[in-house]
Amino acid sequence: MAELISKFEALGLSADKAKEAAANKKLAPTLDSLITSTGQTEFTKPTGMLIYTLATTATKDKTPHADYIARAIVAGRIASTEQLGAATKFCAKNDPSAEETAFDESCGVGVVVSDEEIAASVQGAIDSFKESLTKERYRALGKVLGAVKKLPELRWADSGKVKAEYDAQILALLGPKDERDTPAAAKAAAASPAPKAAAAANAAEPNKWKPASLENMFASGDISRLHKPGENPQIKPELTKEHLAATKGSVITRFPPEPNGFLHIGHAKAINVNFGYAKTHGGICNLRYDDTNPEAEEQEYVDSILETIRWLGFEPHNIFYSSDYFHQLFDLAVKLTEKGLAYVCHCTGDELEAQRGGKERGPRYACKHRDRPVSESLAEFQKMKEGRYASGEAILRMKMDIQSDNTMMWDTVAYRILYASHHRTGTEWCIYPTYDFTHCLCDSFENITHSMCTKEFFMSRESYYWLCDAVEVYKPVQWEYGRLNVTKTLLSKRKLLELRDKGFVRALDDPRLFTLPALRRRGVPALAINAFVRELGVTTADPVIDVVRLDNHIRDCLGEIAPRIMAATHPLRVVLENLPEDHFEEIEMSYKPNDDSFGTYTVPFTRVLYIDSSDFREVDSADYYRLAPNKSVGLQGISRAITCTKVLRNADGSIAELVCRFEPDGAQAKPKTFIQWIADCPKLGSPVRLDEVRVYNPLFKHDNPKDSSEVPGGWLSDVNQDSLVVVKGAIADVGLWDWIKRYAATEAGRKELAQHNVENVRFQFKRVGYFALDKDTVLAPADIESGQIGSSKLIMNRIVTLKEDPKKGSA
Repeated sequence: MAELISKFEALGLSADKAKEAAANKKLAPTLDSLITSTGQTEFTKPTGMLIYTLATTATKDKTPHADYIARAIVAGRIASTEQLGAATKFCAKNDPSAEETAFDESCGVGVVVSDEEIAASVQGAIDSFKESLTKERYRALGKVLGAVKKLPELRWADSGKVKAEYDAQILALLGPKDERDTPAAAKAAAASPAPKAAAAANAAEPNKWKPASLENMFASGDISRLHKPGENPQIKPELTKEHLAATKGSVITRFPPEPNGFLHIGHAKAINVNFGYAKTHGGICNLRYDDTNPEAEEQEYVDSILETIRWLGFEPHNIFYSSDYFHQLFDLAVKLTEKGLAYVCHCTGDELEAQRGGKERGPRYACKHRDRPVSESLAEFQKMKEGRYASGEAILRMKMDIQSDNTMMWDTVAYRILYASHHRTGTEWCIYPTYDFTHCLCDSFENITHSMCTKEFFMSRESYYWLCDAVEVYKPVQWEYGRLNVTKTLLSKRKLLELRDKGFVRALDDPRLFTLPALRRRGVPALAINAFVRELGVTTADPVIDVVRLDNHIRDCLGEIAPRIMAATHPLRVVLENLPEDHFEEIEMSYKPNDDSFGTYTVPFTRVLYIDSSDFREVDSADYYRLAPNKSVGLQGISRAITCTKVLRNADGSIAELVCRFEPDGAQAKPKTFIQWIADCPKLGSPVRLDEVRVYNPLFKHDNPKDSSEVPGGWLSDVNQDSLVVVKGAIADVGLWDWIKRYAATEAGRKELAQHNVENVRFQFKRVGYFALDKDTVLAPADIESGQIGSSKLIMNRIVTLKEDPKKGSA
């Protein structure tokens, strides 16, 4: 033991920390092995701390090359926690000894970012936001700092230097904060726009979609009247003084998801509430992963949560984990026990239920261990920590009020035993704090001013305050709001997993689901989701929102941002009999009529065309305006009409092709309808053939599949078997490839396509709906350049239908 302690002190650990590490049966051998692998006995403190961090997170299955990383740390190749994280991630899938160059590139080895480069990069980012900074001043800092943090050239820069340079440049640009930076002043200014300017804007864009703003989300209701930082009473006056000294009176919120699944549409509201409230009040919002259950948490979900937050347009000020505080939480659990306010219990689950009144809700009574001596509970808790009990044999409970009307005060569990590898701390711990013990204390550690959560946590407010006061720490304010529920879907993680495991959906990002990765994959813009939740506002009600309202926001948003092209999901061949075989013209088409900013593209026009089969009927009617035998119809982008003169059939009687006449200019009155078409011109890559078009419909038949009165067979019986229709053989005009090529030429497009984030490639298929590329798409760079399909594989998801004019005839 003494030898190990000496070794660990050489890393820079304090005597107490080294002794604790040496006594940890799981950490000690890992740390000892890593030190031995370096071949050194003395270390600088930064090097030693990185090796210690590696040891606390390394596991055999997830860090197979930990020894290599340790040697890289000692050699100075890995010199920061950012590099260490990248190294761990690289080594999980690759052998660094065989791929040293790739390892170095992935981990930023040898990359030195000078002070001058930091200053220039920060200046460039700030310059790109100068307009909004001038207008919004300090209220715009969140998005500016987010942009700085995302700069690829600063990935390996010293984060402390970057923040210092950022603060200095912001101060030089804006000066100190003043009355212009207060939320009240900002709202007053926003409420009184210049009348002439406002009128001119409305006249120029009378029908432009205007999504609700963050400011509107918090402008009314209880959330507009929440306390100011420091107004919440504390058990000791000095706690308020310490809190205000640390926060300078700023608003601090947090978004605290558990990394055990993908975020869903309900979380979009929570993200907007927490990040948005802080932003509109000039404060900050942290992301904190509530990672206290190693049996359910995975790195995949950790990564997805951060990516989703950024996709929605927010950037955490800090990224924390509940596991960051495991040692502090343990110490407070000991303190609580020393005060006689916690005890170790050995009751079974059935016994706990009986103590709480059982299923019949009978009399409640205390556990037989409740009044055991403090020293005994302390000794038992230490045994739990040392792994001397099996899972379920002992728990630490808080001594609250078993007779309270609030179930959350019935001696809630604070710690339980779990023998599982944690995604960050590995096997360092075998006891883990519960949500009810962890949440309020982590809020306290981070000086959270407004702990906002949904109404199902209302009963937890009393226990939240009880625990903070019991251990005498700063007590944030918990405030509850109504959660977001949407029709025709389920958000329960258990039910989503069941849908996947039973084959009803392909994965948890299946576009029929309402997880945020699923909505993103379908092609739903983040802007539309934010607009939807902001329009709903923040109240204490728990309404069920019709999914049609979300669809309307998606449709309105796409109407602004999606280019229009011609496509046929069920193409029908048309031959223009009065044109020569080699007829060829080029027709200029607009990507968005009446909006020159989208630009134009050129399509070929030849003797052979394709139309959608829905644009032809063999039996005409007075209310039908498209193509029929001996009837004329216009072609989009062309002034002349076509008239169907003959229908040719296959052997089975189905329609093989239509023979039509291309009418001379002025030969007929202007057609009532113009249909879309795609020319047959292989030399120009027309038509663009789509491997699949996936048409998504609601996953469930009823608004609430859990309603047994409407769905007596259970929620799984309500699954819509036609929720996915896969269409083969669809085609589009060459504008599709042209737009992809233009997108790939932009900086944003290159970055997104390099990460295979193809869902931003969206189109309106005229008269059909809005579509986006699915992640199963294969985009070959050479094909994008040439405009030919080649080895590419195009798969489109229908995002949402178009608004149909009821006066139009339907095919």
